[in-house]
Order: sequence, then C-alpha cells, then structure tokens
Amino acid sequence: MAQRAEIESHLAVLLAVDRFKDYGPNGLQVEGRSEVQRIVSGVTASLALIEAAVAERADAILVHHGLFWRGQDGCITGWMRQRLAPLLAQGINLYAYHLPLDAHPELGNNAQLGRQLGLQADGRFGEQDLGFIGAARMADAAQLAAQATQVLGRVPVLLPGDGRPLRRVAWCTGGAQGYFEAAITAGADAFITGEISEPQAHIARETGVAFLACGHHATERYGAPALGAHLAATFGLSHRFIDIPNPA
Repeated sequence: MAQRAEIESHLAVLLAVDRFKDYGPNGLQVEGRSEVQRIVSGVTASLALIEAAVAERADAILVHHGLFWRGQDGCITGWMRQRLAPLLAQGINLYAYHLPLDAHPELGNNAQLGRQLGLQADGRFGEQDLGFIGAARMADAAQLAAQATQVLGRVPVLLPGDGRPLRRVAWCTGGAQGYFEAAITAGADAFITGEISEPQAHIARETGVAFLACGHHATERYGAPALGAHLAATFGLSHRFIDIPNPA
C-alpha cells in the first residue's frame, strides 16, 4: 500500500514532469482516497476505462491521456460529468502523464514501442527531444510495415519513399506527424508515428524517406502498463492494464 501523494511525488521525479511544456496538467488530475493498493492503467481516461476500474475496485487509474486539456471550456457537463462522477463517487485517484510518459528512456511510450519493434534508440530529435532514432537493418519500408503489422495487430498507412534499405529508423508515438521533417534532418530512412496528415505524403515522395502511420492508440499502448508495473514493483501494489480498443 502507498499514499496517494507518495505516488505522485515519485512519478514527478521519475518522469521529470517539470521539464516539459505540455497541453494539459501532468500528475494527479482527480483526487481520491489517500491510500492506494490497486491500480488500473490504460491509454485514455475514457468512461469505459473508468467503469472497468470501478469494477476492479481500483484505488487509482494511471493513464497517458487525462481529462483536462488546453482550450477546454472548463464546464463539468455532458461527457466530462459522466467521466468525473464515478471517480468522485468511488474515491478513485486519476494520474495522467502525457509528454513525460512519451519521453521516458525506459518506461515511456517511445522506448516501449521501440522494444516491441526491435528498435533501440541511440539518439533523440525534435521539440523537447521527444523523437527517438536508432540503427536498423531492413531491406525496405515494406519489411518494417510488415513487422509493425504483426506487433500492433493493424496494417499501417505506408508511404514507402524511394524503396531504399533502412539503416536509420526514427519514431515518435501518437500524433507526431509534424516531427517528420525533423526525423529526416536527423538522418532517418523511415519514420514511424501514429497519425498522418496531408503534408506527409508529399514530403515522403519528394525526399524518399518512408513514413508509417501505425495508429495513435496502437503506438501508445505500452507506456502506461510499463509505468503501472513499475509502481506495482516499487510500492507493492496490485496492477492491471486494461486496453479499451480504439481504431484511431
């Protein structure tokens, strides 16, 4: 068993929370009971995850995508009220870590995705050093796409570039399509992320660097359970990761 504040303090140091400029608050977003024994982790603080955590009799939920983001109107109505109501009624703590969880060199989304794909980072790139890059030995982007399909269970959107052998692969999970040009500058032959926007197709064709959009949710399924397992081992807690399917 651990104290609510003890967990937050530990994660603030572990994830270097103060280093990041983010789109929402990192840390304890909803205060629940003071003592924590059972943790449920998940990608997003959706109603489905919260209801699953209630069924698990969780004391805390740990997620990558929390409830509060820049630009919200601040009204507790509609879907926001539906999500908050069971947390408050059941005294469940909600911890959320966005960019800090992406960036952690061992437990983060990028590190864990790289591990799943057999990639090891030897460098960083992009704003706030969120992007990872490392050596690879692959015939072409089609081989990388096949590997991603097998690991993630979905077929990525593939822009194959010029078909070159892959010697350097860069990646950044989630909605990091805007990091494509920085990945190219860093020397990547291919770039993996979750989403694609209109410009990336043209950039891939014109530079010859491959681009793979493997799904926002699919690429960010690994950081939260790794962090939850770390908390369980550190504080002697019970932990369960619950994956709420998402086609995005």
